[in-house]
Amino acid sequence: MIHKGTYDGTIYHNPANRFCIISVKTADKEVPLEARSTRRYRDHLIRFVATGYELPRTDAVELELDGEWKQGKYGMQFQVEQWRQIVPRTKSGVEGYLASGLIKGIGPATATLIVSRFGEDTLDILQKRPERLLEIKGITESKLEEIKTSYAESRMLQDLLVLLSPFKITPKTALKIYQYFGPASVDILKKSPFELCQISGFGFLRVDAIVQKNGGDLHDPMRVKGALFWALEDGKGSKGHLFLPGETLQKEALRLLNNKIPVPALRLQAKEVADVLQDMILKGEVVAVKDNIYLPRVFAQEDETARRIAMRLVEPSEPERIERVLERVKREMGVVLSSKQESAVYAAYRHNLSIITGSPGTGKTTVLKTILEVYRRLHPDGQIVLMAPTGRASRRMAESTGFDMARTLHSGLGLGSEEDDVNRTKQQEPLSADLIIVDEFSMVDMWLADKFFSRIKDGARIVLVGDPDQLPSVGAGNVFRELIDCKLVPVTVLDQIFRQSKDSLIAYNAKFINEGNTKLYYGPDFMFMASDNQADAAERIISRYCREIEESGIDRVQILSPFRSEGAASAEQLNEAIREVVNPFRSAEDEIKIGVKVFRVNDRIMQTKNTAKVSNGDLGFIRYIKDGENGKRVGLDFGVGRELEYSVEDMVNLDLAYATTIHKSMGSEYETVIMPLLKAHSIMLYRNLLYTGITRAKKRVVLIGQKQVLFMAIHRNEISKRNTLLGARIGMYFKAYARRAGIPLPNEAKKELKHAG
Repeated sequence: MIHKGTYDGTIYHNPANRFCIISVKTADKEVPLEARSTRRYRDHLIRFVATGYELPRTDAVELELDGEWKQGKYGMQFQVEQWRQIVPRTKSGVEGYLASGLIKGIGPATATLIVSRFGEDTLDILQKRPERLLEIKGITESKLEEIKTSYAESRMLQDLLVLLSPFKITPKTALKIYQYFGPASVDILKKSPFELCQISGFGFLRVDAIVQKNGGDLHDPMRVKGALFWALEDGKGSKGHLFLPGETLQKEALRLLNNKIPVPALRLQAKEVADVLQDMILKGEVVAVKDNIYLPRVFAQEDETARRIAMRLVEPSEPERIERVLERVKREMGVVLSSKQESAVYAAYRHNLSIITGSPGTGKTTVLKTILEVYRRLHPDGQIVLMAPTGRASRRMAESTGFDMARTLHSGLGLGSEEDDVNRTKQQEPLSADLIIVDEFSMVDMWLADKFFSRIKDGARIVLVGDPDQLPSVGAGNVFRELIDCKLVPVTVLDQIFRQSKDSLIAYNAKFINEGNTKLYYGPDFMFMASDNQADAAERIISRYCREIEESGIDRVQILSPFRSEGAASAEQLNEAIREVVNPFRSAEDEIKIGVKVFRVNDRIMQTKNTAKVSNGDLGFIRYIKDGENGKRVGLDFGVGRELEYSVEDMVNLDLAYATTIHKSMGSEYETVIMPLLKAHSIMLYRNLLYTGITRAKKRVVLIGQKQVLFMAIHRNEISKRNTLLGARIGMYFKAYARRAGIPLPNEAKKELKHAG
């Protein structure tokens, strides 16, 4: 059903997803009586409520709205599925449209100048000959580019929203599609909506349901291609695989294709899938390596990273004589290094790339401080860079080493996210650093590793630090373990416990858990409280949390749950319950609602996206909520020197953080950790998850749940079975480069290469 009208006012607007509820005025008598406003207006026009995404909120254009009437909580509303704006072909109409703010780079004054120059032909000029706008005073080349980009994007987004209206996508998602496919987005998706399966958030079953509803062909090769693409994307996103074996990929695609086809005669056959896959390989749409199938960009990440690492390992490294300087540094710092610690220091100065591993308390920080101090004395003018995957890890690194310039990998490399990087073509300059140390490297996925190794200059020394027994990276790949297991990178394993040995059981129990030993030590700093179910456990967790924050402070205690949202002992439900105890409702002025989330002044919060001033995983507090000229403003405190003010749009990147998941805690440390271990969570509980959780604590661990679940988790040693050939590929390239350089292959690497095939 289509209705024409004009914008009358905004009832609700969510800047995060651009969802709008607006009032529309119209002379259309087809508007149902029950949907009309009961108020009377001087213009005698009918008012009704319309809901939709990115609806133009200006009366400078006429709206043509296509959708259906729905009865809701607040009465009859028109749910808009598609819309278009009709610009009046008059000077005043065009000027009003340009001045409305819908096109970036054109304000009221510029709009007047443009219309004065081009009159009623303005829109044709904007669409067909935009370079003529340079005739207008104040419009420079850069301003013209901004206008062209904004106009093209708004037109393209509108076309995409119309084309994809059956998928109920938001403008934010439409923008993501536009950024992925570029100006040809509409043409590509008209020919095959299954191309959407290449984009995160568009599962094959979702796309297929819409296409089949509109009469799609079950045996369309484009449908088969969509299933293959999605199987690869899903394997990467949900299981961390860089590739799928050809047979596995075809079986998974066939399962998706026949998922809801009840009639056997209509189902697709394996040969149809095999034929399409072969065609995709021949066209370079996927990459096949010994029947292992990669997405091209993922293969490039693994292959280029392996090449760069192999070249760095073959590259001649001049060992530095550090004996005298090291002895002086140890004496002045008052440290005694174990033989393993000393080996790690020497390795950093003998090789271009070396690795230091060890569980908590084994002296990694002491080694890093020693390496840094030796380097400062050997190379007073040398550039040092310390980095870590998260903001908290980088700040902890700075505090523990005394080196203030530690940064996140994303900020140090000038990165956003992998999705943001899809269309980045600008080649960035190599880092100028001579010594680069990266902590918590087990958190680095294949995409980030590719970006990191592509930016290191020749001759720089790299030291990677981490614990391979923790959870692997959230993103695809298993980079740190592959680097260790390839047997080509010098690795020093620190296994003697120093820290916490006299006054804490955490380090010892972490070691026992890692060894599969269930005979743990219990005491004031490592406690177990019995609980049989989630509801009881949640009560005990809340009670213990209140006691711990009273003793230590709310910023030193963290609840870590295996589950994010399911059950009373999940992170999300604990957050809601705890907030009502420690920060109850005071007034509406002290609250702000963002979508389904509610935030209050004094709430403990976590940032969930990297920005220029704060990193994903950073914890802080809400200090104030106030009205500003452009809407609500929220004051946030992320620690000394990082007091920020957020708009409503920024708030979508926050979560409550009284409790969080163990995965989200990676790279962080807390004084006290409280963790539920329940049968309801058993599907998630493995040794590396348990180990990661308890090693986040510096002074106390409180486990609440069932002992048999704890023992089960210790015995379930799942070394991440992720499909990746990074280690074997490093070995392959090293062998080739070493042969040219006349360098023998280490015996351990020979065995590893033979094993990898």
